[in-house]
Amino acid sequence: MVNNNAAAVLICLDTFARGREVIVSRGELVEIGGSFRVPEVMKSSGAILREVGTTNKTHLSDYENAVCGNTGLLMKVHQSNYKVIGFTEEVPVEMLVKLGKEFNVPVVDDLGSGCLISLEKFGIYGEPTVQDVVKQGADLVTFSGDKLLGGPQAGIIVGKEKLIQQIQKNPMLRALRIDKMTFAALEATFMQYLDEEKALMEIPTVRMLTKPLGVIRKRAGRILASLKKSLSGQADMNIVPDQSRAGGGSLPETDFPSYAVSVKPLNISVNALEVKLRLGDPPVIARIQGDALLIDARTIQDREIKILVNSFITAFKK
Repeated sequence: MVNNNAAAVLICLDTFARGREVIVSRGELVEIGGSFRVPEVMKSSGAILREVGTTNKTHLSDYENAVCGNTGLLMKVHQSNYKVIGFTEEVPVEMLVKLGKEFNVPVVDDLGSGCLISLEKFGIYGEPTVQDVVKQGADLVTFSGDKLLGGPQAGIIVGKEKLIQQIQKNPMLRALRIDKMTFAALEATFMQYLDEEKALMEIPTVRMLTKPLGVIRKRAGRILASLKKSLSGQADMNIVPDQSRAGGGSLPETDFPSYAVSVKPLNISVNALEVKLRLGDPPVIARIQGDALLIDARTIQDREIKILVNSFITAFKK
């Protein structure tokens, strides 16, 4: 475990491909957080980037033709914060693993988000779990401790024991290691995953992503009832269908049906209300749509409803 996923990728490259080539599809040379890009991370590690394929299509033969005596790794970067659609093709991990075994070259899969529970049962597709990728044979898998996993910011590397041991001997590991508080938070998060049902209830990110639409609708109703009781005559309020996005570099272009409470102020502008809420204590982050402010009930916890209503009362008084 290191301090973020970029660091996880960096130390894998430094350990196994310093001065050697890393084969990556052109369609997977992505930009990650903070404007850092995969080619830049690779350059910093001392590895040599070997691009194959095209932006939209890469075939197994592209990788195969690029393998040489100086190949250190075959690398796959999952589309965790972007999506290429249309006339496209990519090489599955299983096929890269087969090629890697043929040429004795390790395969590293940069998952990015790192999901531990299959989201398909909740109607969310295209996001493989860490377990699935490991079962498909990837030698090393890197992912974030936050994002879809729902823990603190960290970079996690799982894979073949022999390769993990080599990483642990890399002097760079000490510079990239996480602190004891992050270790403790990660441990607490992973402990929840020992019981999937418990993880779905106790880890906020996972709970919000998988919350049933009916439950969200009922919560929106409670928020609306409290707001109407406190702000009668100051705003027009009602419940509207809405769409949530995961954000944070996860599940690109995936919409989650939701319900929001729409608040249309009568005596001040919606922009002024948004600013007052955002600068309040605690801050309330909402979205303006037309001349109304939308509060997505998916991300409001039951215990926060009273706090939310008090924030609105304060904003309308100022």
